[in-house]
Amino acid sequence: MSKSTRLFLVGPMGAGKTTVGRRLAKSLHRKFLDADHELERRTGVKIPVIFEIEGEAGFRAREKRLIAELTELDDVVLATGGGAILDPESRQTLAGRGFVVYLHAPIAKLLARTRSDTNRPLLRTADPETRMRELIAQREPLYREVADLIIDTGALTLGDIVKTILNEAAA
Repeated sequence: MSKSTRLFLVGPMGAGKTTVGRRLAKSLHRKFLDADHELERRTGVKIPVIFEIEGEAGFRAREKRLIAELTELDDVVLATGGGAILDPESRQTLAGRGFVVYLHAPIAKLLARTRSDTNRPLLRTADPETRMRELIAQREPLYREVADLIIDTGALTLGDIVKTILNEAAA
């Protein structure tokens, strides 16, 4: 199957991976999967609980196994977790098995979109803005490394984002 039968969305928390992914999957008549939601479904607990019990390393190990499995599915739109690209093998898997779209947004938009979300353990800090800036600085080059397409979700409507992805993935 061609890479475009598998669409993978990467980017920081709050960039719109789940929202864009759902709309994209509907437009393509494909299955939508959110890696974080799938991990919660399989473990029966929320991500903050996994972080609390196993730490970030335990969560990342689970995430890596899940990415390896979910990227083998055909006719899927997969929204990855914001840190899924931290693992070199996961980056290679994503880049090799599908069309990767990096959803980018300005820090202010990311913070506004995640402000009231209690399911973001990495932002549970006295200074979420500084933490978000640190995460972006660390991860930005990795998102770009795997991306076939980069889209600024802070500058376009949902419809325009989906249309751009559909056009580029089909090219």
